[in-house]
Amino acid sequence: MSLYDDAVLVLKEYEDQTDLRQAYLDHLAEHPDGLWKACPAGHITASALVIDPEAGRVLLTLHRKLRMWLQMGGHCEPGDSSLAAAALREATEESGVSGLSLLPGGPVRLDRHPIPPPCNWHFDVQYAVLAPPGAAHTVSDESLDVRWFGYDEVAEVADESVVRLLEATRARLAA
Repeated sequence: MSLYDDAVLVLKEYEDQTDLRQAYLDHLAEHPDGLWKACPAGHITASALVIDPEAGRVLLTLHRKLRMWLQMGGHCEPGDSSLAAAALREATEESGVSGLSLLPGGPVRLDRHPIPPPCNWHFDVQYAVLAPPGAAHTVSDESLDVRWFGYDEVAEVADESVVRLLEATRARLAA
């Protein structure tokens, strides 16, 4: 299965945020290159919130370009076999944590946000990954810092999209 086919399937199976989900599907239908950074209308990205539920904390990155605390994530690459694999790859690369595992159930949320030209939009498919006990992290070239934050600290440092992702992840964990 191609990455494009996987993305369409994942989005069709995602049951929440129906209007936004349809916007993602419409984007892919209109733009066969809609997974790639080179697509001028915007592109699908894959991200993952690194979570340690036993310690009640999440690992965020201080993004080098945006200078914001965010979940790990980024652009799909030709070698990615699925959106989930892209999210897991990005989380591992940006956090330096080995042994991450995807939270079952597919994407946790979708978040479309504007980006500077030449592209217009990121259509982010957001997953959550579980950190192993005692996970050690490193700072990648894409980050100014990587740090653990308690659940109650996230709203103080991150924007609403990260807060919503954390809330949705905690709800999935509690289900």
